[in-house]
Amino acid sequence: MTTSLLITEISVQSWTYILVGITFALYIGIAIWSRASSTKEFYVAGGGVSPLANGMATAADWMSAASFISMAGIISFAGYDGAVYLMGWTGGYVLLALLLAPYLRKFGKFTVPDFIGDRYYSKTARIVAVFCALIVSFTYVAGQMRGVGIVFSRFLEVEINTGVIIGMIIVLFYAVLGGMKGITYTQVAQYCVLIFAFMVPAIFISIQMTGNPIPQFGFGGQLADGSGTYLLDKLDGLSTDLGFAEYTKGSKSLVDVFAITFALMVGTAGLPHVIVRFFTVKRVRDARKSAGIALLLIVILYSTAPAVAVFARTNMIETVSNQPYANVPEWFKKWETTGLITFRDKNNDGIIQYVANETINELVIDRDIMVLANPEIAKLPNWVIALVAAGGLAAALSTAAGLLLVISASVSHDLIKKIINPKISDKGELVAARLSAVGAVCVAGYFGINPPGFVAAVVALAFGLAAASFFPAIVLGIFYKRMNKEGAISGMIAGIVLMLFYMTKFKFNWFGGGTKADWWFGISPEGFGTIAMLFNFIVSFIVMKFTKAPPKDVQEIVENIRIPSGVGEAVNH
Repeated sequence: MTTSLLITEISVQSWTYILVGITFALYIGIAIWSRASSTKEFYVAGGGVSPLANGMATAADWMSAASFISMAGIISFAGYDGAVYLMGWTGGYVLLALLLAPYLRKFGKFTVPDFIGDRYYSKTARIVAVFCALIVSFTYVAGQMRGVGIVFSRFLEVEINTGVIIGMIIVLFYAVLGGMKGITYTQVAQYCVLIFAFMVPAIFISIQMTGNPIPQFGFGGQLADGSGTYLLDKLDGLSTDLGFAEYTKGSKSLVDVFAITFALMVGTAGLPHVIVRFFTVKRVRDARKSAGIALLLIVILYSTAPAVAVFARTNMIETVSNQPYANVPEWFKKWETTGLITFRDKNNDGIIQYVANETINELVIDRDIMVLANPEIAKLPNWVIALVAAGGLAAALSTAAGLLLVISASVSHDLIKKIINPKISDKGELVAARLSAVGAVCVAGYFGINPPGFVAAVVALAFGLAAASFFPAIVLGIFYKRMNKEGAISGMIAGIVLMLFYMTKFKFNWFGGGTKADWWFGISPEGFGTIAMLFNFIVSFIVMKFTKAPPKDVQEIVENIRIPSGVGEAVNH
């Protein structure tokens, strides 16, 4: 038997065990090699990470399960409307890199609550910031653990809940052992895995459908069947035939599109697990370099996602719509067992009716499966299908690890070290950080098993919470020396409370619930972070006007962090 024939005959499940096993062994090996021996190594990797490594780690930290698994899935179902996620998340990273990262690095703190506690010279400000960091991080990590569960449930054929538990154990090992030092170098490996896993099937399918090996050009090109039809025109036709809106036309209101995009942008600039990455480099100029490198690496995936969405949607409709259920391919049955595809034969004719009309429609597809199922639908080799599974896990676990570190640092450094027990030893603080990470993993696992929605929707809510709480406090802390502790504290509390109220009212039906028709100003919960952020700014300025100015030394610190200091060295306090 030839080697190529043997490779072809290996099952998807076997390939998944092989590739996931190799990548997990790599992550654990790196964690053991780079285990943290001090709190500085645990929190900021010793502050000596190179710009290239930090750029790769930041890209992996940033490109979560929402980016890898769910974003293309959202675009494939929402079409033009899904572009808000592309614009918001990409634009937000530019905002973070240019507006905040260098200044925060120069301030030289371990965590965002550390920055807020010192800048606003207040233990209360630090406690409020810790609370906000925990709310944002737990909401975000719920989406990551859900992504892990989806991958495991399909490719290793276990329950989603079992998949979440396996992911918890893996991430616990290298996050608790290695801290930020272990996470950084693990994320470098995870970036390589996830980008390779995302691009390989995209290139394969682009060639298969359009003859163009570059997906970004393929999805806007003509079909390879010689018909002269453009791929997007074909998808528009397929969509309208089934009663859906044209794929290339939007249905969201302009105000909601703006609100979601802006909330995702400013939410990015307030995400504690992304911001902390800029504290791991030696110099301020290294923070700028690593931000630029990360942006280039992120663009590779983000510019490919719309193409993957079009390929997946077109193939899905052609494969299952109006087909006899008895003839559906094996991948359909496999995904059915996970509960992420459900078929209910309402008219008992044995034909799958996939249409926009809910009373007639018989097929429900979870949008989170589109990227993962895409290679199977396109009948790509088994090793490519398994590679996508390994990439999805890399994306989810890399971000989960960064979030768990933020949670553990917020508890051990910002609460225990700075407020409860300032005399705690370095060793004691390290033990507290690791115990906090264990507790955080358990809570994250619970949210992964009981998520409030599909992956990208959960993550979008986390961005709204970050926009509502951190963004104004950080921006005003850097650029407005008159902003005082009373204003910042009041603004953060007002912003996060308003966002939590709106989110729970319309997502969980608390406080009387409500429908789309009841949205305030016509803005969805995913976009309401923009309104809550503006409310934060307004409350901050009003309270500031009626309270005394910050001390002179604090105002001098604010002046100093905005002055290029030649050597650009950060002073670590």
